[in-house]
Amino acid sequence: MEILGYLASLVIGISLGLIGGGGSILTVPVLVYLLGVEPVTATAYSLFIVGATSLVGALPKYKQGEVNLKTAAIFGIPSIAAVFATRKFLVPLIPQEIFTIGSFTITKPIMMMVLFAILMVFASVSMIREKKNGKTENDGPQQFNYPLIILEGALVGTLTGLVGAGGGFLIIPALVLLSKLPMKQAVGTSLLIIAAKSLIGFTGDLGHQVMDWKLLMIVTALAIAGIFLGNRLSKKVSAEGLKKGFGWFVLVMGLYILAKELFFGGSGGH
Repeated sequence: MEILGYLASLVIGISLGLIGGGGSILTVPVLVYLLGVEPVTATAYSLFIVGATSLVGALPKYKQGEVNLKTAAIFGIPSIAAVFATRKFLVPLIPQEIFTIGSFTITKPIMMMVLFAILMVFASVSMIREKKNGKTENDGPQQFNYPLIILEGALVGTLTGLVGAGGGFLIIPALVLLSKLPMKQAVGTSLLIIAAKSLIGFTGDLGHQVMDWKLLMIVTALAIAGIFLGNRLSKKVSAEGLKKGFGWFVLVMGLYILAKELFFGGSGGH
């Protein structure tokens, strides 16, 4: 299982390098089911792994002029504040046993994994859906819908804090629609936002969780190596087809986690 877990860590990075997102959605399931990490701790580890790999992924995009710093700041600041507050104050407040239906008790780890699986299903749908032909690139001057951007930033931040996923599939459409960014810039900018909010959000966990730093560093290093592999492969393969295939895989994974948590005895980490 451990070797499978390390191989899957490489896949997280490869998918980030290939399709610019989606990899983070695999991090928590890999940590919980393959590496035996307790779900609440796994969401903390995921923030660090996703943050570090996204930061490495954002650097070449920045050099290519595909990161819009003004947008990153406007969207990123409320998002970062929300992630940090969620990890520091909200997650520790959630009781270990939330409620009981008959003989079935919804615990904090089960709730985390169910929330995560629901997010996976939504993410997969956004990957599978055909892009509508029409105006995908935004021409003309950039306009900011400030109230909506700040609200969306805070919502994405809270969600990231709860489940430990970067939320690129939520951020990229928001940047295209609300900040009128071209798609390539939206991908680069989203990597920078994900890196900042995930790494700062992770600091909210320090003191609340016991960290296995050795495991964390191995998985992070493998995911970062995967990003370089993914970037090289992306020049040779069609990103759209890949994204769709990956979307179906994420959908199956999300449904599997829902079934496992709700009907077949919960997470591997407890």
